[in-house]
Amino acid sequence: MRIIAGSEFKLEREVDAGTTEQLNAVLNIVQRVRLEGDEALFHFTRLHDKTEVTTGNIRVTAEDIARAYELVEPSFLEAIREAAQRIRTFHEKQKRASWFDIQPDGTMLGQLLRPLRRVGVYVPGGKAAYPSSVLMNVIPAQVAGVKEIVMVTPPSTGGKQGIDPYILVAAAEAGVEEIYRVGGAQAIAALAYGTDSIAKVDKICGPGNIYVALAKREVYGAVDIDSIAGPSEIVVLADETAHASYIAADLLSQAEHDEMASAVLVTTSRAVAEAVQQEVEQQLTALPRQSIASQSIEQYGAIVVTDSMQEAIALINRLAPEHLEIMTEDPMNELSLVENAGAIFLGNYSSEPVGDYFAGPNHIIPTNGTARFSSPVDVDMFVKKSSLIRYSKEALFAQGETIMKLARHEGLEGHAKAIQVRLEQEKDNDTK
Repeated sequence: MRIIAGSEFKLEREVDAGTTEQLNAVLNIVQRVRLEGDEALFHFTRLHDKTEVTTGNIRVTAEDIARAYELVEPSFLEAIREAAQRIRTFHEKQKRASWFDIQPDGTMLGQLLRPLRRVGVYVPGGKAAYPSSVLMNVIPAQVAGVKEIVMVTPPSTGGKQGIDPYILVAAAEAGVEEIYRVGGAQAIAALAYGTDSIAKVDKICGPGNIYVALAKREVYGAVDIDSIAGPSEIVVLADETAHASYIAADLLSQAEHDEMASAVLVTTSRAVAEAVQQEVEQQLTALPRQSIASQSIEQYGAIVVTDSMQEAIALINRLAPEHLEIMTEDPMNELSLVENAGAIFLGNYSSEPVGDYFAGPNHIIPTNGTARFSSPVDVDMFVKKSSLIRYSKEALFAQGETIMKLARHEGLEGHAKAIQVRLEQEKDNDTK
């Protein structure tokens, strides 16, 4: 893991926008599922997942769920239940209520908050299965009040046994009752446009591979989407008091996700930088996913030494990382200066995996610098808002001339007339 000066550091990692071949493939899949429905959905599942899916077996049954429970160990079940409760407790605090403001002239203004009706959750099944992501997508939607939550996942996430049983158990524990064994771009298209087997949704959430990401981008507008997720990232901010072994372990915890994951240490201490460099090399040798983590560290890992804490934080604000750990003598001092980060972990014992699995805040967080303008998945993502306006006769008379002036300034006489006809009609009534 290379050590460089802060003035020399540049994280050159482009967002994967897909090749022309991938884009054309996704466009073909999406359009065919939109036009042909189940026929295309089943065809592409056979083609890409090597699994025969029909109207008779596409939906996961209660018997499938029961078998999944038999395959998971009691300790996992206990852990997933406790994690679910903590995630639910955290997201309950995000709930907001509709509000109304009645003014003395009889005007009522307000905002009506209502949950989305139906949400689709995509659960990937590539290099690893992530039951924790099921909870992170489903629970905020439930807290928001979404009545219909449908989950799709590739039919072979668990190899020959079909869908990974841990994913099914996590979904059941979260309360998902509608699950389909279909994945890839074809699943995204089915959720967006609907087929005979899968009714369309209002929003699609959840990460996936490049084909899933491109499909989500393609269907946006027909449905809402959460985001286009990129590879995982972590930045650790450290001073001379930090523990090198802790930092190295946390950097590797993200590097093992994907060859394109980014793990960066920003520190004001050369001694810490050198110690972490040695720790990474040592700990890497014992990591089961060593090949993936090694490529990540080699391509997108770095140890950056800055001349001051101010320079370090300025660099972090430019990076806008998905995960930021602050391992300094008093993390609250540095926290006040951080402007851009998806999730912030304070102190030596707030390791990033605590947030991934158990603490409660959502682990689906903006990547690729989008923490500059976006936020982790939360309850608001599953709520729509309507503005409420009720004007009294007195209020319209008092403000009508001003409204007409603004309308006519923009050349919209019909807008002005809509106000004027009311004012004139009411004046005529008053004189009778």
